[in-house]
Amino acid sequence: QVSLVESGGRLVQAGDSLRLSCAASGAMFRHYTVGWFRQAPGKEREFVAAVSWRGGDTEYADSVKDRFTIARDNNKNMLFLQMNSLKPDDSAVYYCAATAPVGIPTLPDGYDYWGQGTQVTVSL
Repeated sequence: QVSLVESGGRLVQAGDSLRLSCAASGAMFRHYTVGWFRQAPGKEREFVAAVSWRGGDTEYADSVKDRFTIARDNNKNMLFLQMNSLKPDDSAVYYCAATAPVGIPTLPDGYDYWGQGTQVTVSL
């Protein structure tokens, strides 16, 4: 069991950078694959990035590759998403998610635990 709490979302301008954080509770966090998803109004929840339990393997959506970086600190039970060169299309509620590792899932159904989300809004 793990609980997840996201933070760091806010209103920024296009081209700005922002770092999201996800604080996890539960001793099993370090053994879980963890990732970030986002959901804009009227759209389905979509995969953003994920990292394996050891941190050695990562996956990114094509839309964020080379702009976003996912990282985890298992000693502090934290997950991060560094977002650079933000665009208005990046505006969404961003969710942290965790799952027992079977590869690196990129679909929401592949994750068992979710945070409540943090709002990121990118203005022109």
